[in-house]
Amino acid sequence: MALDPKLLEILACPQDKGPLLYFADEQSLYNPRLRRRYRVLDGDIPDLLIDDAETVDDAEHSRLTKKAKSDGIKPTFEQ
Repeated sequence: MALDPKLLEILACPQDKGPLLYFADEQSLYNPRLRRRYRVLDGDIPDLLIDDAETVDDAEHSRLTKKAKSDGIKPTFEQ
C-alpha cells in the first residue's frame, strides 16, 4: 500500500514545515534539510511526530539523496 497522492501534495515536515521526499519502497518520508526520516506505518499512515523521527548520518543522507535523484523522487510540494 502507498500513501494517497492527494495526501502527498500537502505533507510537510512538522519541524521546518518544508517538503519531504517519499520513499514508498522503504515506507519512509525524508527531510534532507534536517536529515530527518519519518516512518510510514502500515503502508499508508505517516508518523510525523518529531519525537519519533530518526536523524540519519552522512552516509545514509547521501544514499537517500542519490536514490531520490536516480529514482526521480520529487518533493511533496514546491517551496
